[in-house]
Amino acid sequence: MTLYPKLIMDALSLVIYPGTKKNLVESEMVADDIRINGMKVSFSLLFPRDTDPFLKSTLKAAEAQIHYSISKDVEVEITPEFKSAPRPEVGKLLPQVKNVIAVSSGKGGVGKSTVSANLAIALAKLGYKVGLLDTDIFGPSMPKMFGVEDARPCAVEKDGRNLIEPIEKYGVKLLSIGFFVDPNTATLWRGGMATSALKQLIADADWGDLDYFILDTPPGTSDIHLTLLQTLSITGAVIVTTPQKVALADARKGIDMYRNEKVNVPILGLVENMAYFTPAELPENKYYIFGKDGGKNLAKELEAPLLAQLPIVQSICENGDEGTPAATKVDTITGQSFLSLAQAVVTVVNRRNKEKPKTKIVEVHNGD
Repeated sequence: MTLYPKLIMDALSLVIYPGTKKNLVESEMVADDIRINGMKVSFSLLFPRDTDPFLKSTLKAAEAQIHYSISKDVEVEITPEFKSAPRPEVGKLLPQVKNVIAVSSGKGGVGKSTVSANLAIALAKLGYKVGLLDTDIFGPSMPKMFGVEDARPCAVEKDGRNLIEPIEKYGVKLLSIGFFVDPNTATLWRGGMATSALKQLIADADWGDLDYFILDTPPGTSDIHLTLLQTLSITGAVIVTTPQKVALADARKGIDMYRNEKVNVPILGLVENMAYFTPAELPENKYYIFGKDGGKNLAKELEAPLLAQLPIVQSICENGDEGTPAATKVDTITGQSFLSLAQAVVTVVNRRNKEKPKTKIVEVHNGD
């Protein structure tokens, strides 16, 4: 039996690469270096990066297909090569991003994601370049809030690297783990898998030139927060709370995390969400359902600015569910509330940058 390159290529055209859902030949993964010596064949397969999850299975599948299509007697040697340049090291990530804002809450259910989405859109309305990363790996909500649940980010080649291209809507570049998992299935990941996925969304995405990079963080304090602090220099944190005492107690814990001496991320201010209820038919009336001025008093106690007191308005929730956040409608009272919040955030960020040095990335040593 005589081997020749077309036999090998025909066999490899029957192997599907899961990353592209096309065969190895169509995916242009077979390098132009097929060498044949009797019944020995060697060649290289080009993968996007050395951490490719399909690497081993693809190599095995290629070898098995050559044995099946041609002969079990063929000696196959496949060398993996990588198209992508290495990921920049921590400290050199996102060089074109000016300000990184973590939106946090001590507990769930206080409207943190709603505030994150509307703050990002409002900043874009003010003319800033904005990115939004949904870092809530286990409960991603941004695809629904932006009405892009069916979107699937593509890969783009830039500076020798294959990068994820964020989805753009309402002037905001958006990424969420929700784009990569089944929305109807619980995401059951170990901590290491979650943090690895998060690092990819930060470091392996084409965020480009941004004035503000908003991080919608999970409730509480967790591995995800630690990963963010170890990966990015966070300009400051915006804490979202509601007026109830239990929410305020949890907000204090979140603030303590950022103010810890090893972390030292400035608190830009507090947002008191669901501060009061105003019925549409009685626009002058305010009903303090969850207590009055809890967030305002906490801000005063902690010597942090109160950035906004946002009302409970049914349309805020409805607009989020419909994929048209309140900030998209600047002619409404709620739209104006979020524009005012965005302007307040710009003011405190500018002041912070004048008065304080850049935040250091948290280093965690073994034993810490």
